[in-house]
Amino acid sequence: MAEPGLVGWTPFPFDGSQVRAGVTSRHGGVSDGVYASLNLGDHVGDDPERVRENRRRVAAALGVDVIAIADQQHGATCALVSPGSVGRGFAGVAESRQHFPSTDALVCDLPGAALGVLVGDCAPVLLWDPVHRAIGTAHAGRPGVVAGVVGAAVARMRAEFATDVEALVVGVGPCIGFDSYPVGQREIDDLEAVLPGRGLTRTEGGQRLLDVGGAVEAQLADLGVRPDHIHRMRVDTLSSTQTYFSDRAARPCGRFMAVVALPR
Repeated sequence: MAEPGLVGWTPFPFDGSQVRAGVTSRHGGVSDGVYASLNLGDHVGDDPERVRENRRRVAAALGVDVIAIADQQHGATCALVSPGSVGRGFAGVAESRQHFPSTDALVCDLPGAALGVLVGDCAPVLLWDPVHRAIGTAHAGRPGVVAGVVGAAVARMRAEFATDVEALVVGVGPCIGFDSYPVGQREIDDLEAVLPGRGLTRTEGGQRLLDVGGAVEAQLADLGVRPDHIHRMRVDTLSSTQTYFSDRAARPCGRFMAVVALPR
């Protein structure tokens, strides 16, 4: 269900009293122009004060003080959010770079903590271990899929919290869709190297198209995540720009956020 005061919050099916997990839309904030209105990225040219107010609104609606946000660079580095780094990055990109430099995945098991992943076409991935009450995020665009960011997050949860992959519950948020992502042979070869023969590209009208969300699902399955524990929002950001920001649709543009939080 939508949160009071937060327009367009879409929860995953596992969202509830034990864990909050969902995705914001582009509506309900104070930004204007190409960033209208709930832009949550302060690295894309928006007024930093407006971005901070937008982030404050999301945190307040979810009942947390701050949200940890990493310095996402399309890699596979995963960081553990400790008591000293809870909410780091919430103040802005400089803080993200200081505490979580070149980091595209976060994990945590601290009550009251929240983790966010900023996207504007890449797939945001939220992880929930209901046995050990641990959470994680991954920023999984095409480079992140190739680098193995989802596997890095799952491996860190197993190492830090003894997470059983079969118990893991995962949400995959809106991302660029199969019909909207033309790629070249180099991108296809890169994906083929990590997911050989998986049929995640197709040819249409002379173009090769890539299925990022399908690639994330395939990697989760390879890691041992149960198919019925994978919840994917099948929304194409490029064709849903009234609801979500899409970097391929317009530049500059804002960023929406997938958030997972542990209630106290």
